[in-house]
Amino acid sequence: MKTHNHSALLAFILLPGMSLSAWAEVGNPRVNQVGYLPGGVKLASLKTAETRPQYWELHQDGKVVARGKTSRAAVDVASGDRLQQIDFSTVMATGSGFTLKVGADTSHAFSISRSVFHAPLYDTLKYFYHNRSGIEIATQFTGGGLTSFASHSRWARAAGHVNRGENQGDGNVPCWAGTCAYALDVPKGWYDAGDHGKYVVNGGISVWTLLNMVERGLYWGTASRLGDGKLNIPESANGIPDVLDEVRWELEFMLAMQVPVGYAKAGMVHHKIHDVEWTGLPLAPDQDPRKRALVPPSTAATLNLAATAAQAARIWKDHDPVFSLRCLQAAQSAWDAALLHPNDLYRGGYDTGGGAYDDDEVNDDFYWAAVELYLATGDGRYLPTIDAYSLTRTGFNWANTELAGLMSLATVVTPATASRRKTAQQKVMSIADRHLATQNASGYATPLAVSEYEWGSNNGVTNKLMLMGLAYHFSKNRKYAHGVTKGLDYLLGRNTFSTSFVTGTGTAAVKHPHHRFWAGVLSPDFPFAPPGALSGGPNAGLHDPVAKVQLAPCVAKPATCWLDDIQAYSVNEITINWNAPLAWLLDFQNERADAATALRSVSK
Repeated sequence: MKTHNHSALLAFILLPGMSLSAWAEVGNPRVNQVGYLPGGVKLASLKTAETRPQYWELHQDGKVVARGKTSRAAVDVASGDRLQQIDFSTVMATGSGFTLKVGADTSHAFSISRSVFHAPLYDTLKYFYHNRSGIEIATQFTGGGLTSFASHSRWARAAGHVNRGENQGDGNVPCWAGTCAYALDVPKGWYDAGDHGKYVVNGGISVWTLLNMVERGLYWGTASRLGDGKLNIPESANGIPDVLDEVRWELEFMLAMQVPVGYAKAGMVHHKIHDVEWTGLPLAPDQDPRKRALVPPSTAATLNLAATAAQAARIWKDHDPVFSLRCLQAAQSAWDAALLHPNDLYRGGYDTGGGAYDDDEVNDDFYWAAVELYLATGDGRYLPTIDAYSLTRTGFNWANTELAGLMSLATVVTPATASRRKTAQQKVMSIADRHLATQNASGYATPLAVSEYEWGSNNGVTNKLMLMGLAYHFSKNRKYAHGVTKGLDYLLGRNTFSTSFVTGTGTAAVKHPHHRFWAGVLSPDFPFAPPGALSGGPNAGLHDPVAKVQLAPCVAKPATCWLDDIQAYSVNEITINWNAPLAWLLDFQNERADAATALRSVSK
């Protein structure tokens, strides 16, 4: 498959007085291709060699809605692009089909509406159902609900890894050769990324993010968006919010990964389960012939379960007290086991058929788990771990989880944590200020330093925007909300590629993410990805053969180190822990839109 570093289309238009060398670029100015909230900040970036301000026009249905001048030119260091900025925040017109024009250049179309992020939220959440293990993905549930797309048989597939035919299943899975003498039933869960592995540490941060979204909604009165029946999944109409039903599918897997009582290291949690050898693309989960095995328990995985199961115990207490108690008991036993085995650090060694996810630093995981358990129980035995920990990081991911603990401490309201909650909120705002400063120095308003365009850089963006979103809740300072908006603009098209990094979301969106089933580009027997999957984004590390060859010149301009190729897994993979924060942010934007609508109704 031939690929290109940039996806903006060049349309050559011969006009009176113009030579054949004159051209207009479709997709310039770069815009958020989904659109903008009416009362929010609205920015676009014009790539141009001109140094003087340029005249721009906002068009809709052939009519000029607004006019203005760009800012003076500046270079976006990470991409090398020379840009001028268009600020049309004062525009209050609403609708679809808007375009920005500068001379002969025209942006991709976009909308301005309070509902502009509504369907994308549900598309992003639908990703998790599509990537379930151990269940048929049935046609009637492949779309619908409040998503942007209808159900279709092309996305349906048989249940994967259920011991049928030569397909190896996740029932009675043995440990990796020579590591233990028992087997576990570990069904359910989400396939982690483009492969068919299931990883506790990546599942943990994904579960935490989605549950933090739910918990934030509980405290700010916005949980109704995430209620029952929104996603059209098999559990819809059971009286429990669909997002909780979806998260429980992963939690049930994580709970099953715990070493049972009576065995060595009881209470510890196996790090991961996947094939013992790599498979190729394309491949449906039910056609995977490789043997599967449990990787030995690790302290990191054990603390991931302790943290997320404690969080789940809080949230399910009113929905399902029995499941809540099960989660709490698992969390407490995992904590106790981690204290007994603090140095079972996963440094690789069982990675011939799945990602390593090695993690040899777990103090942050102890802090995170202690926070979640304290918030769930009020038990003072967790406080020494919380109070002795020194927070140093300004970002978080599956391997570095201290800020997950901080964000929960800042969010959850209990009388016992009032002073700690206030301190945590101040810390979150301080970190968010640092990310705002980085964002404001970027031509594309990306909250990444030049050195941070690494594997999953788009996840670096989403996680930093989450901190800004919480900072807005704590302060009501709109600079943080504007930071979230500008960061989403980058992900949805205001970037050097003029491409939305989310499948099916925007006029020019990524089409060929690295995935074994959504592999239509490789075979007509497989589907293309549905809307809502976030590509990993630019990665100057170039860790796969395709990226190394096709993107080699990009390293000096790391924001350009991306291409839309299914084989370029180090820049174009998709995964659960990248989609979870995207959903969090889209929910935040809808929350702001709903609040603005409510305020307008009250003022009438």
